[in-house]
Amino acid sequence: ISMSGIACILSKSGYTVTGSTNTYNVIIEELKQANIKVYIGHDPKNIDNADLVVYTAAISKDNPELLEAKRLNIPIMERSEFMGELTKLFSKTIAISGTHGKTTTTSMISLCFLEANLDPSIQVGSILKQINGNYLIGNSDYFIIEACEYVDSFLSFYPQTEIILNIEEEHLDYFKDINQIIDSFIKFTQNLPVNGNLVINIDNENVKNIMPKLRKDINILTYSINDSSANIFADNIRFDDNGYGVFDIKYKDNIIKDISISVPGLHNVSNACACIATCIFHNISFDIIKKALKKYNGVSRRFEIKGKTKNNCTVIDDYAHHPTEIKALLNSTKNGKYNKVWAVFQPHTYSRVKTLLNDFIDCFNNADYLILTDIYAAREVDDGTISSKMLTDMINEKYPNKAIYISKFEDIAKYLDNNTHENDLILTIGAGNITDLSKFLLK
Repeated sequence: ISMSGIACILSKSGYTVTGSTNTYNVIIEELKQANIKVYIGHDPKNIDNADLVVYTAAISKDNPELLEAKRLNIPIMERSEFMGELTKLFSKTIAISGTHGKTTTTSMISLCFLEANLDPSIQVGSILKQINGNYLIGNSDYFIIEACEYVDSFLSFYPQTEIILNIEEEHLDYFKDINQIIDSFIKFTQNLPVNGNLVINIDNENVKNIMPKLRKDINILTYSINDSSANIFADNIRFDDNGYGVFDIKYKDNIIKDISISVPGLHNVSNACACIATCIFHNISFDIIKKALKKYNGVSRRFEIKGKTKNNCTVIDDYAHHPTEIKALLNSTKNGKYNKVWAVFQPHTYSRVKTLLNDFIDCFNNADYLILTDIYAAREVDDGTISSKMLTDMINEKYPNKAIYISKFEDIAKYLDNNTHENDLILTIGAGNITDLSKFLLK
């Protein structure tokens, strides 16, 4: 998703861009419409006469195109390094970081800046309906981007404003432990210029603990949904029948009442607070913030309503792949008026399941039923030490009859067809191709 945004930005800037990927997906059609040739499958011939090869950290080091570029002495650059070069072109880059919530918060901030007519450039990690894609080329010094910590990617960026939503154990195929992750985020803040802006969530213990280590020559705004000592505090939080949050904001001596968001869950109230703090740094009025947040109704693969089954069950797709994200997702369904909640989960990477195994066993408590399908390998190779069948057995050992394992999507769809009832909710959960299950489920 990030590579495609970079490709489109470069193409619209007048460069000839080609690319390759392993499997076909809907984004390839959008790239084709932007006159970008995409090859299915990796082949040395694909790089042709390129002047530069940009690659994602998700590919292997023995990728044939990468090896060919090295053989031909074509300059190569990892995606995050190239994004860093792009951020140098903007004096007001805003980088949204954190283990969870980056795409949602980036989208909320983007809509606020658009509503304020600040004409930002945007790169977001999903399809945002209001910009009809995952990128926008503006005509200002503002560049709003996601900043991922994986392989220390965000350390290549040069932002004027940073947001840290949370810091948790994640990407443990790269990081040694939580302490190394925390150190990486501290280094991220050191990329800020003098008088740069930092927004941080003091509800997250790891974020709160880095505060004494932050530089004294930057501007800091804290936010919270629990701690009234924060600079921006969400008070009087309540939810409508859809589970959408309504809340007041306390800022300095002001109380801004009845801010509404159009996405469910307490975690999205927190994300909205991060957005509000960022807007305060950039002098966007609360009237504009309220209008923009109300308009934000999600992006693809983030609590995305896909439709109804023939049994009249609602199907919602979500990208959650970390136990904390899954808990937040399932908590957000409690405010909806559903009969039973069916979670269909495709774990993402063997390393994540192994390192966070106990958390995965416990994170599905708010689902009435759980179906597990095979682990999506992504960049990894199965070494046989963990599988979805093993995870199913472990969950059932602690929570009897909670989970079942089904490998094929067609068989999952048949099982749900035979066992669901009207007004049930089916959640397809994971960062892999579990989103394709909805094709088998819908009328």
